[in-house]
Amino acid sequence: MAARKSDTKLYVLDTNVLIHDPVAMLNFEEHQVVIPMTVLEELDKLKMGKAAIATDCREAIRQIDRIIGDASPTEIAKGVPIRRADDSFQGSFSILLDSFNQPNRVLPQDLNDNKIINSLVALQEKHPRRDVILITKDINMRLKARGCGLGAQDYQNDQLVSDVALLETGYHAYEGSFWDSQQQVHSFHDESGTYHRLARNDLPEELHVNRFIVDDKGFIGRVVAIDEEQVTLQDLPAEQLLQQSAWGLTPRDIPQAIALHLLLDPDVHLVTLSGQAGSGKTILALAAAIEMTVASNQFRRIIATRSTRGLDEDIGYLPGTEAEKMEPWLGAITDNLEALHKDDEHAHSSVDYILQKVPLQFKSLNYIRGRSFQHSLILIDECQNLTPHQMKTIITRAGAGSKVVCLGNLAQIDTPYLNAVSSGLTYLIERFKHFNHGGTVHLQGSPRSVLAEYAETHL
Repeated sequence: MAARKSDTKLYVLDTNVLIHDPVAMLNFEEHQVVIPMTVLEELDKLKMGKAAIATDCREAIRQIDRIIGDASPTEIAKGVPIRRADDSFQGSFSILLDSFNQPNRVLPQDLNDNKIINSLVALQEKHPRRDVILITKDINMRLKARGCGLGAQDYQNDQLVSDVALLETGYHAYEGSFWDSQQQVHSFHDESGTYHRLARNDLPEELHVNRFIVDDKGFIGRVVAIDEEQVTLQDLPAEQLLQQSAWGLTPRDIPQAIALHLLLDPDVHLVTLSGQAGSGKTILALAAAIEMTVASNQFRRIIATRSTRGLDEDIGYLPGTEAEKMEPWLGAITDNLEALHKDDEHAHSSVDYILQKVPLQFKSLNYIRGRSFQHSLILIDECQNLTPHQMKTIITRAGAGSKVVCLGNLAQIDTPYLNAVSSGLTYLIERFKHFNHGGTVHLQGSPRSVLAEYAETHL
């Protein structure tokens, strides 16, 4: 009769998991978390410098030091109880020494991944009654571990949806007339517009404040209040939304109109725009940002940043001003400025004038950490390449009177170990769907060109 397996598992964390989430070791409840010595060495090599990855490595090392405290080597090998926020203890933490004298090495020791897997094979032999499970974002390493008879999983603690198709779009579309599905409605008017109070049971289950309801007949309603029994919709005529303008830009379709409405609303502090290439994310956000900064003076400045590998490094010591060195990364901004002023008599002069007049600052992600931006509009491009931890770091920079606009395309993720489900953009949309001062819109189509739309869907 086989020995009964222990309920407490050994979860072994790879380096990329700790970079993805520096507090990952706190998320395995009553189980034992194991960090191989090779992982600590990799963290040590990566902790120096100004790159975003170095900050995450240092944070992970600090978390490990806090858990271990003054524990003895014997206690660390056995497992140090993990102190939780409420001063209780749950689960344990240990460091695994590399097994250099293994008589039966499974894999060659020339790669760090192989060293880790060999150590785990020895760990499994030492604890046959416990499940040893490798947690890594590296698909190939998971395959190698499974080939060696080990359990291996992706880190899924911050994956809030199982399929990106289930992600919040920002609006619910009805075929035909929305009013045909409603049994009772109470309408009223005030100085801010027309409102409809409807029974909660007659509406979609997944409904949140600042989500929209649209139908084929031209009705657009914005959820402004919700409780267990009733939902209050603000009536927003389609013609009115499509005629709104920001710095001369008018929306081309209903999703763009909804997005612009949220962008210009001073009571909405976070707007997330997702969609394929050319759907209008950047130009809508930029037009609204200039309108609110220059025309209405709602914000003192625009802070623009984006997740790009080159921006994670220092800008260097070669000749040139900061603005000149940042010029390649400003392409997305200047391209859209040119599009906004393409009908001007001297379009190039208009763009130069706007860049001088608009308090637009382009910042690297490294220089945003630790700062607080007051009365600023923070524009974050390429959010799909950020981890949930990095997203939190940037969003928390917003000070009093600031607004954050996040843009991204989940079909264009360039960061290793990230996919559409684990992206910081997906995490942000799901986490903030209950936030009454936030809104999200998934933009449809590719108005950039017929060629761009065909390429997006066929390549």
